[in-house]
Amino acid sequence: MSKTDTAYTDNFSVTTSLKQAFDDAGYIIVRGLLDRDELSKVSECLEGSDAMTKFSFAIKDGESRQSHMCLWSHPGHDVTGMIARCEKVVNTAQDLLGGEVYHYHTKLMMKEAFTGGKHVWHQDYGYWYKNGCLFPDMMTVFIAIDKCWKENGCLQVLEGSHKCGRIEHLFVGGQTGADLQRVEELKKVLPLKFVELEPGDALFFHCNLLHTSNANDSPHRRWAFLCAYNRASNNPVFKHHHPQYTPLNKVANSAILACNNLTDMTGKDFLDPSTDETIKADKVKATSEDGNGVKV
Repeated sequence: MSKTDTAYTDNFSVTTSLKQAFDDAGYIIVRGLLDRDELSKVSECLEGSDAMTKFSFAIKDGESRQSHMCLWSHPGHDVTGMIARCEKVVNTAQDLLGGEVYHYHTKLMMKEAFTGGKHVWHQDYGYWYKNGCLFPDMMTVFIAIDKCWKENGCLQVLEGSHKCGRIEHLFVGGQTGADLQRVEELKKVLPLKFVELEPGDALFFHCNLLHTSNANDSPHRRWAFLCAYNRASNNPVFKHHHPQYTPLNKVANSAILACNNLTDMTGKDFLDPSTDETIKADKVKATSEDGNGVKV
């Protein structure tokens, strides 16, 4: 197991060595952050009804493919909200970023079997910067709902690229992407890593880490649940489509299994893509499939 790779246990915490690995590489992987029962509960919430996926929209990749995304600003009180607010997610984010964080947004990324599009090279801060966040004191927690591996378009990262600072971002297809000339130069000097994850594994990564993913040509869908956090001290300087500082009400890890709210999405404030200046999207409901690419 590499220095950036660790396994979740009941007494998990960010050690000095893990913090150093995050600072050096721009990410850490926590295997088994969600156990089988927690993952089943989340999947039931995401797939048991259209309460959430009805808010999804298509993200085109400029090459006749598309993925789907559903994004909301506040955690809410359903099972997905418990994930975004639970101690093992929030405390880890705070330890890695070095201070209190608040929920910036969460999104469900749906890359369907055979049709799921690629995501171009980008830094999350490439567009969060445009939202008035003055410092890159931000991160994303990518939690695999399905197995993510090369065949179905897992994330790829340039290890250590967060140290190069913010790169200029432009529209690439229907997405906001980093200056490809700069990316190509960085690929010559930084390791390219394929982030292969089992369901329940989580990637905690810095907002300036360059990442991408290929199209899904496999018969297996690739769904992932991404929680974004901002340091409380980094309150955006103007209002936009994501929240300014909002105190985060943490819950115990046990709240995930204890929560029986699977359909009430009150208070989540779902994104209307027509108001977002960083994406160009089509309002299309995502197709729901099981982990083997079978429509349900």
